[in-house]
Amino acid sequence: MTKEDFMREAISLSCESVRQGGGPFGAVIVKDGKIVARGSNSVTLLNDPTAHAEMTAIRAACSAMKVFRLEGCELYTSCEPCPMCLSAAYWAGISRIYYGNNRKDAAEIGFGDAFIYDEVVLAPSRRSIPGESLLRREALEAFRLWREKPDKVEY
Repeated sequence: MTKEDFMREAISLSCESVRQGGGPFGAVIVKDGKIVARGSNSVTLLNDPTAHAEMTAIRAACSAMKVFRLEGCELYTSCEPCPMCLSAAYWAGISRIYYGNNRKDAAEIGFGDAFIYDEVVLAPSRRSIPGESLLRREALEAFRLWREKPDKVEY
């Protein structure tokens, strides 16, 4: 299969998602020229704001491959990933991302996420959902335990 074939599969998933009552997004994860996982947007179907196509595909790939890192995998997604999905791709170690629609296209149909990019650079207390550090000294205990744990699995 070619890159275009993989993208067509992601686009097909996005169209099928709309027909099934989900959002207009689809994604596939490819390793060594083979699709290892598929995902589509299920936010409203599952009442889960994190059930974006890329997130469901990443979860499915990790489950299928029994790994938490997807090095050597490529993500084909019908739309440029939102900040959450982009972050998940980085955390998963995805090697390359291909996308169809871009974020401007998504914004034009009501899926704008520029406000999140704008929020990230602000100090936590200045964000529209304000953040405040609380009980940091107590919370640092878990970090101390992690630092000293000899058999931890790094990620």
